[in-house]
Amino acid sequence: MHKSVFNPPSVFNSLQYGFSQAVEVRGGRRLLLSGQVAVDEREVCVGPGLREQTEQSFDNIARVLAAAGGDLSHVVMLRIYIAEAACDQQEQISQVLLQRFPQQPPASSWIVVSGLSLPEWLIEIEAEAMLPELHEVRGAALVDVAAGL
Repeated sequence: MHKSVFNPPSVFNSLQYGFSQAVEVRGGRRLLLSGQVAVDEREVCVGPGLREQTEQSFDNIARVLAAAGGDLSHVVMLRIYIAEAACDQQEQISQVLLQRFPQQPPASSWIVVSGLSLPEWLIEIEAEAMLPELHEVRGAALVDVAAGL
């Protein structure tokens, strides 16, 4: 799998906010993650603040990626839904993005919404990732499970 980011000087500097203008990926497995919110494995909301909720959302994304054989470096696109109640705190999201994606940050869209499924949730993050082929990860041949059906 090969990943390149594009941040031309003819558009604003998105790198200062922790994301790239575009990401090109060739090869690999595409993984689409459901929106992740600030709940732990017991479904308890973690922290009342946007920073804590953003951290937990990315922790959840990292755990899902790990289960599929990947990590945050494989993320190529983020869709970040921010509750209107927290829209004046967006710099906290940027700080987390800069921490979690220090090299080749993914492209992203930031959308302010009137609210999320539960009133205590301030952020929901969807991610798309491109993971290496299974044989690149495990050194074994790619197995097509569906072929046996």
